[in-house]
Order: sequence, then C-alpha cells, then structure tokens
Amino acid sequence: MGSVMMFVIAPTNFRLIDELLAGSSNASFRGWVDQVGSAPVRELLRYLASELNRSFFLRWNVLQLAIGVACCWLAWRLPAERRVRVMLLAGTLLVVALLGGLTPLIIGIGRSLDFVPRDPAPPQLGRFQLLHIAYTGIELVKLGCIGLAGFWLMRRPRAQSAVAAA
Repeated sequence: MGSVMMFVIAPTNFRLIDELLAGSSNASFRGWVDQVGSAPVRELLRYLASELNRSFFLRWNVLQLAIGVACCWLAWRLPAERRVRVMLLAGTLLVVALLGGLTPLIIGIGRSLDFVPRDPAPPQLGRFQLLHIAYTGIELVKLGCIGLAGFWLMRRPRAQSAVAAA
C-alpha cells in the first residue's frame, strides 16, 4: 500500500500547487501571491514539492528494504514454497536496485532541474523522465512479485498454513 500511496502523493503535491494558485480561499496566501507574483510562488512551491517527493521516495525505499529483508528472513525460517521465497527475494533485490541505483540518479538530476527554465526544455529533462519511467516500471514489477508471493501464500493448503503458523 505504501507504493500505491507514493503513486498518488507525488503527482498530487504538484497538482495542488496549481489548484492553490488558481483558487485558494486563504486571503493571506492570495495577498502574498499578488504581492510576489504567481510565477515565482509557483516555482518556489514546486521546489518544495520536489524536495518533499525526494524525501518521501528515499524514506519509502529504505523502509521497503527493511520490510523486504524481514519478509525474506521469515520466508526462509518458516516452511514456505521455494517460489514464494524467490518472489520475495526478487522484490527485495528490486528495492535494492531502486534505492542504490535509480533513486540517487533521479534525486541528483531532479535537483539539477530545479529553477531551470523549461522553455526550451533542458537536455537533462529527457533523462530525468526516462529514469522516472524506469523507476515506475521496476516498482510495478516489484509489486507483481510481492502480489504473486502473497497470492501463493493465500492459496496454500490449510495444513501447511497451520504448520507455518505454529
């Protein structure tokens, strides 16, 4: 569920900025936007949203790694099917790839894009978008591995489940 929440939270952070700028009922905020200007406020708030998303994704990946290691440890300690262990290990290794590979790249390139004009699009924007697509793809594969392992665990005969619980 954490991954699903991240898929919702990250774009919401950016969408909310434009919604606030278009129609916030907070008089103090409206006055500040009128005084400073909509464009600089938008850029500042987008920077804040970017930093929040970077922090959320990094922390979520660290937490996923801890959860993955704990699940693998349990799967090898309790009687579980080999295919369940393999799927849990695969999901955990994908988290390692995200945490050690893609996340630092996305954070670094993302920070280099902060406060950079988008017209024309900066050259590193294409790489940033490609890394985001790769991240999402790996995340979906990881969710598939975990979902399949859970499905197989739920389909186990009751006798095996009772032994595993003991």
